[in-house]
Amino acid sequence: MKGRITPTQREVRLTDDDLIVSKTDVNGRLTYVNRTFMRISNYPEHALLGRQHNVVRHPDMPRGVFRLMWETLKAEREFFGVIKNITSDGDFYWVFANVTPDRDRAGAVSGYFSVRRAVSTGAISAASGLYAQMLEVERRAGPATAPEASLAWLRRTLDERRLGYERFVLGLYNG
Repeated sequence: MKGRITPTQREVRLTDDDLIVSKTDVNGRLTYVNRTFMRISNYPEHALLGRQHNVVRHPDMPRGVFRLMWETLKAEREFFGVIKNITSDGDFYWVFANVTPDRDRAGAVSGYFSVRRAVSTGAISAASGLYAQMLEVERRAGPATAPEASLAWLRRTLDERRLGYERFVLGLYNG
């Protein structure tokens, strides 16, 4: 479905009070969405539950960022990111995302819990510039190796700044 949505240039801005909450299973299928998620993304609950969370992934987001997210989550660590999402009607919205492994009673990872909130225009600008370069790396690499190529580029670029992605993103959020 997300491939059939034509992006618009209309932005949906989150307020400081908007908290988008969702839960997924270990494969990224949505098992819970709050009303804010439904309102901002413009999807009813029945159209989200059971779907891959990437139903809201905007085509301007490099695949390498999500490769990093899954590496981080598979290592059972929380992930922070500045993410551009798409609504059901093609509008876009930026969020500061925190994704955390969710555990069952035995302590095994049973899924993921995500909270997204508003992000500053400065953070959007910084992330947008980096992501545009990552997308160019992905285009040159081709579909088969795009995520690995752009993630490698991101790591090299942030290493030059003596930053990891988490520190970079948290600096944007707190800056």
